[in-house]
Amino acid sequence: MMQQRLKNIWVVAVLANICCALWGSAFPCVKTGYEWLDIHSVSEQIVFAGIRFTLAGVQLLVLYGLLHQRICWLNKELFPKVFRLGMVQTFVQYLFFYIGVSQVTGVKGSIINSANSFFIILLAHFLVKGERLNRKKIIGCLCGVAGVIAVNLGGDFSGSMSLTGEGFILCASLAYALASILAKGISQGQDPLVITCYNFLMGGSLLLLAGLLMGGRIPSFDGKSLLLLFYMGIISAGAFSIWTLLLKYNQVGSVAIFGFMIPVYGCLFSSLFLQETLLKPGNLAALFLVCAGIIIVNYTPKKHKDS
Repeated sequence: MMQQRLKNIWVVAVLANICCALWGSAFPCVKTGYEWLDIHSVSEQIVFAGIRFTLAGVQLLVLYGLLHQRICWLNKELFPKVFRLGMVQTFVQYLFFYIGVSQVTGVKGSIINSANSFFIILLAHFLVKGERLNRKKIIGCLCGVAGVIAVNLGGDFSGSMSLTGEGFILCASLAYALASILAKGISQGQDPLVITCYNFLMGGSLLLLAGLLMGGRIPSFDGKSLLLLFYMGIISAGAFSIWTLLLKYNQVGSVAIFGFMIPVYGCLFSSLFLQETLLKPGNLAALFLVCAGIIIVNYTPKKHKDS
């Protein structure tokens, strides 16, 4: 019953949008954290990332214990696979992400990062059985790409790019796409909560260790920065657990296309918290194009549903 519900397009749409809303708030959170904690060097940025994801892993350990009344253990046969996932999704992706986001604006970073949806669909064509590119996916991706460009019409694209800024965020997007393919394979027959928990514990610990070995310091947290850190842990723990669950029961492309909603939510959060104007032609066009892309990729004519 649960499996069938998680394959329902409306359930997928609601849960995927929750994930995208959480991720859409990540860019301003990271940049705010840098400001509040006076973080400037690369080593300090990596330490901050390591603390966030290790905390997210601990949060999932506690949640699993509350839900199942037992300790969350990882099957030893799964350890090398989950370690590989943690290296790609948490360590490599966020090594690039945390350095890159410090050198671009939140809007620009979120738009570039949304390329991960395109990368996922493209990689799935080559790496996942039954995930071939077709006309619907190509048209849907083009709509999504057009949408995220429309978000920034009249925005902050200056035409200049840097390797450690925009380039690193693009590398993070590619790492995330590869990690989604790995998660799809690992999650079959497994509890996504356990996989995500140990993914974060392993990857987060490695980030923290790498940052400290590079000379980074543990930030001095106050009340508001601790609350921010706790929320960022929830972003990771909640969004990635739900996303992994959706990947377990659905085609990668059908889930990944919702990732184009992340910059749209970025605009919504900007209008709410930064008093930026939401009802701009570019924003409305982006929302239309992204929604059109999602509908195109996921629409199945009735005559095919029973086959």
